[in-house]
Amino acid sequence: MDAHPGGASRVTEAAEHLVAELAANAATHGRLPGRDFRLALLDRRTTLRIEVTDTRGDDLPRHRPLAPDAESGRGLLLVEALADRWGVQPGPVPRNTVWAELDLPNP
Repeated sequence: MDAHPGGASRVTEAAEHLVAELAANAATHGRLPGRDFRLALLDRRTTLRIEVTDTRGDDLPRHRPLAPDAESGRGLLLVEALADRWGVQPGPVPRNTVWAELDLPNP
């Protein structure tokens, strides 16, 4: 499997959390009635790219100030902590794609 102990399991766990968080964000904040979101996983040999495209398109995802006792709103902080890189790609209207990349361990 992986010549580097923990490398593959770290990527797998991070990918599971990233997919869950990005999909939950799209379903909660980026969904309009009659439209859905799209999830794509792209294996680029050295990088796993996770993309979630929502159907809202009118508000780009971004960090927002939170009260210390807020029960939600930390999703992008989690994405930032888990991903090696992440970002938001707007359009075409009415869509936004939030993506996160994980570097894959050498085989």
